[in-house]
Amino acid sequence: MTEEHQGGSRGWTAARKGVWSWLRFTSLRLRLVLVFGLVALTAAVSASGIAYWLNREAVLTRTQDAVLRDFEQEMQNRAGALSEHPTQDELQHTAGQMANSSQRFGVLLVAENADGDTVYGSSGGLDGFALADVPESLRTAVNKEQKLTSANKHPYHLYWQRITDDDTPYLVAGTKVIGGGPTGYMLKSLEPEAKDLNSLAWSLGIATALALLGSALLAQALATTVLKPVHRLGVAARRLGEGRLDTRLRVSGTDELADLSRTFNSAAENLEKRVADMAGREQASRRFVADMSHELRTPLTALTAVTEVLEEELEFEGEGGSFDPMVEPAVRLVVSETRRLNDLVENLMEVTRFDAGTARLVLDDVDVADQITACIDARAWLDAVDLDAERGIHARLDPRRLDVILANLIGNALKHGGSPVRVSVARADDEIVIRVRDHGPGIPEDVLPHVFDRFYKASASRPRSEGSGLGLSIAVENAHIHGGGITAENSPEGGAVFVLRLPQDPSPPTDEDADGDGGGSSGGVPDDGSRGKDAKGQV
Repeated sequence: MTEEHQGGSRGWTAARKGVWSWLRFTSLRLRLVLVFGLVALTAAVSASGIAYWLNREAVLTRTQDAVLRDFEQEMQNRAGALSEHPTQDELQHTAGQMANSSQRFGVLLVAENADGDTVYGSSGGLDGFALADVPESLRTAVNKEQKLTSANKHPYHLYWQRITDDDTPYLVAGTKVIGGGPTGYMLKSLEPEAKDLNSLAWSLGIATALALLGSALLAQALATTVLKPVHRLGVAARRLGEGRLDTRLRVSGTDELADLSRTFNSAAENLEKRVADMAGREQASRRFVADMSHELRTPLTALTAVTEVLEEELEFEGEGGSFDPMVEPAVRLVVSETRRLNDLVENLMEVTRFDAGTARLVLDDVDVADQITACIDARAWLDAVDLDAERGIHARLDPRRLDVILANLIGNALKHGGSPVRVSVARADDEIVIRVRDHGPGIPEDVLPHVFDRFYKASASRPRSEGSGLGLSIAVENAHIHGGGITAENSPEGGAVFVLRLPQDPSPPTDEDADGDGGGSSGGVPDDGSRGKDAKGQV
């Protein structure tokens, strides 16, 4: 695939993701548009419905009143002039005259002739307006004689009704001539009014759609106006979370969003000051620990030399040494505590290098199995450790730091776990996996999250122990600087398992230890067997 095609594919993917993010219901922009649209739609539909209903009633009432008034007048003037028993020709002629009024409605006249027969006269001839076209309920109401009262002075009244025939609305009305005469019915088509109302409905529908579209555009504009500062605030918050504490928002206006921006700037400024203050204190603390450790090395060197002499005297005591039996326990305590203090200073210096970021790797191509064997052999652990490592598994690692890790893990297992300690090596993808398992009681569940914490003691009743409580934390730091890590868990078969994962080729490598003290093999863990098990982490 060419770069042009790849660029087009990426552009299409980005555009699709942008549209999808805009359409997500959780998007505040979409919710604003939907809310504005629903409000506008409700308002427009309500207004259109009310306007249509009012106009419909006004149009129909106006037309209806005009038609009924004209029909009533025609009944009085023309039908009222007929004899009490007219002929069919007279009814036909009068109905035609009535239909020619200004309202142009159909007329049907019903009466009895001199022979007592019912005769009809329709303005449309035999195929015109017929009695069957008049609803039964209307005919009944027209022919029903009302009781005369002070409020009702006439026995018959004008009645009307709206009907629909073949989707065409009609107005039907009927009345009798007072004092004797024919009964008249009127049929008026309301189709022109219906067309006008349909046109009005379409106009209102179009107006509603335009209002909805306008509200959506307005909501989009308002959402952009409102969400742009919110978006800037989100970007600024992300930058602040990434550690860019100098991030500030541009404040403009006096509204709530401007107040929010001012609050954010104030919070960011306070946070920057606090972090700077904490960083200064932490740097001062690290400098103090480093300076103290370096200052302690000079007297410790002298003390170490003295304790070595004392150790030699203790070794030859059985061959005629001059130590007083009362003084010997004190001498042994001084020797052990001096050794412990020396280990603590070395570990503190190593931790200080990690905290200051000056610890560097000195990489070499090593055989992992040979390295583990050398670590075990140097500390006289061959009888207590079962090694399951195939030779030929090579990796670019820092041999000194790998030795520190292994010495801490194996020494911790021997001291706090139980023999035999089994060390196995395997290759997984591009990683080297080293497992150190003991056969002890395992690690309590409440201790597991803290085994790699500095100075953590699993038992508060034993605050004073042979180890410094820094061994496992130094091992983890050494694993991290390689790009790997260490985990601790309990085996289902019993005992604790520490799993070390290291990449076969850490990147980027460096050529020398920046602290200038990369030589030696202690790195926080002594070389001799008795002092190589100071890593405190298990009960």
